[in-house]
Formats: sequence, C-alpha cells, structure tokens
Amino acid sequence: MSRKLVAPLCLLAMALLLSACEKTSTAEAPPPLASVRIETVQARPLSISSELSGRIAAPRMAEVRARVAGVVLQRTFAEGSDVKKGDVLFRIDPAPFKADLDSAEANLRKAQANAFQARLQEQRYSQLIEEKAISAQDYDNARAAARQTAADVAGNEAAVQRARLNLGYATVTAPISGRIGRALVTEGALVGQNEATPLALIQQLNPIHADLTQSTRELNDLRRALRAGQLQQVGQGQAKATLIQDDGSLYPLPGKLLFTDITVDPSTGQIILRSEFPNPDLDLLPGSFVRVRVEQAVDRQGISVPQRAILRDSAGQAQVLVLDGEERVSQRNVQLASVQQDRWIVTEGLKPGDRIVTEGLQHARPGEKVQIDSSPLPLAQTSGQ
Repeated sequence: MSRKLVAPLCLLAMALLLSACEKTSTAEAPPPLASVRIETVQARPLSISSELSGRIAAPRMAEVRARVAGVVLQRTFAEGSDVKKGDVLFRIDPAPFKADLDSAEANLRKAQANAFQARLQEQRYSQLIEEKAISAQDYDNARAAARQTAADVAGNEAAVQRARLNLGYATVTAPISGRIGRALVTEGALVGQNEATPLALIQQLNPIHADLTQSTRELNDLRRALRAGQLQQVGQGQAKATLIQDDGSLYPLPGKLLFTDITVDPSTGQIILRSEFPNPDLDLLPGSFVRVRVEQAVDRQGISVPQRAILRDSAGQAQVLVLDGEERVSQRNVQLASVQQDRWIVTEGLKPGDRIVTEGLQHARPGEKVQIDSSPLPLAQTSGQ
C-alpha cells in the first residue's frame, strides 16, 4: 500500500474512534432532574362555605296609604330622599274632618248637659223617695235617665276621638325611617274613596338583607356531616357572609347570616337563608340579583392546597402530583370542595404530611425522580400565599 493511502486511512480511523468515545460518554451521562417546589399538607381549621344566589330585600318596607277620603292638597317631601319616622309627607284637605270634629264636640257638650241634669234629678228624687213624696217608679225612671245620659256622654266622647283621629289622618306622616320613592299621587287627586289609596313607598336600606336560596339536598348533606362530627356548626348570628358583585369583585363590607328558614318551597325544593350587610352608601338596592358566599360550618381538620397545584385530566378529574420518600412523582386523584383565599379545599385524596408539587408541574412526570427547589420565593409570591 502506498504512503499516500495510509495517511488518510489513519485520519479516518482516528475520527471514528473519537466519535464513538463521544457517543459513549453522552449515553452514560444521566439527564438532569426536574426542579420543583413542594408544599407539605397540613390540617387546620377551615370554614365550609357555600356560594348561593338570591336577591336584595329591604328589611323594613312600608306602603304609605290614605286612611281617610279626601283631596290631596300638598306633597311635602322630595322624591327619592331620606325621611324620618313622623315626617309629614302629604296633606289631605282637613276642612270636612274639622267640621266633623266640631259637630262631635257640640254633641258631646249637649250630652254632658243632659247627663248633668239627669244626675241632679236623681239626687233630688233620692231624698224625696226617703220621705215617700214620690213613687218608686218615678225614682227608678230618674236613675235610668241618669245612666242613659252617662252612656250618651261616653258615646259622644268616642265620636269626638274618632273625629280627631280622622282629622289627624288628613296629615299623612312617615310610618318608618328610610328612603322614599316616587309619589304615586299628585296634588288634586281624590284618595281614600272606598279604599286605602297607596301614596308612596318607604324602604329601609341600611342595613339591608340578601335573601338566598339553597337546595334541601345541600342542606341535608351539611346537617349529616354536622351530626357525624365531621364539621362544627357556626354559632347563630356569627356566620360570615361575603357578597359577590356583578363584576365578580367582592363587596367591601362583610355581612352575616341571620337565620335559615324552616319552610321548603314545594315548587323548587329550596329553602331561604337570610343574610344582612351594611349599606351606608346605598350601593345595594332592593330587587338586585346577587351571589353570596356564606360560611355555614367549620372543619377543624380541614385540608387545602394552592389552586396552582391542581391538574385536570381529560375527564375533568382533579389531580395533584405527590412525592414519595425517594422524591419520586406519583399522580393522585382528589375531591375538591370550594375555593377559599386562592386555595382549594380538599375533601378526599390527601392526608396531613403528604408532599405535593406546587411549581414545576410541567416538568414533573409520574414515576420519575425530581429535585426539590428550596431557594427563597420571590416577595410577590410569598405575599400571595
């Protein structure tokens, strides 16, 4: 073989040898482990809440009505303003009622005069009967006349009181304090003719109620859990309520659950829960549709996980990634309840002491080992947990 062929062959052999060495070293080097952050599951007291829908309702509402018949002379309030109990709202023409009162008082004075005369006659006859100057029948007639005139006085006193009440009803006042709506009649309208004509509506708006509906199935599940000792009931009037506004934001002022009704609506199978919220700026108006998160019980050994730790399979089943003692990843199905402060409440699938993956889920694979990142979290993430 010539020297010209030997040199290239040697170079080719050396290149193949170096390439084989590189492939061998590459195949022997293990791949780097995925880095994840974890959280150790702990049991702690958690409130069990339900998100219910309902409507805003005024706690006190009064329909202002005409209690006597007459013509409206004046409206004394501004529509949509706040009124206090006893404020004058309407004035009905008082002239007929003043005349009725004067007539009743005149009849009363006449009855009092007749009663005075009858009493004097009875007194005189009581002396004459002792002297047997009159018959017993005359004396009995005098006594009966005295009692009859006394009854006439009582009847006329009642008539005067009724006439005075009707005169007072001509001035229509606010029965409660609250915000009054639009006037339902105008000056010159004839009201109270054979009916109690509605004049206006007053509603108390601060505080205000939110009447919610809950299915009896959910309520029965909750009661069974309470009887079994799994949950502890929140005291009456102490259950917190959080109102969710139309845009999804939370109403800034917390409320409370007042009571749960004892009657089930037969058409819907639901029961009413009433909550109360402060409403100083009158942002909540009666009739508005709202959603309220109500705390109904407390789980003393509750378990919760960050929302970012939850995965979903193709069927929508909630799952978490759990680490064993060898830092190996496994997948576990969990049952979720409600969300509380960016954390899911877990009812089944986890126990205290389990280590779940909270960050790096996209790199962790079931059955593979991972390394735990224990470096300090950024300030923004720390404050958000």
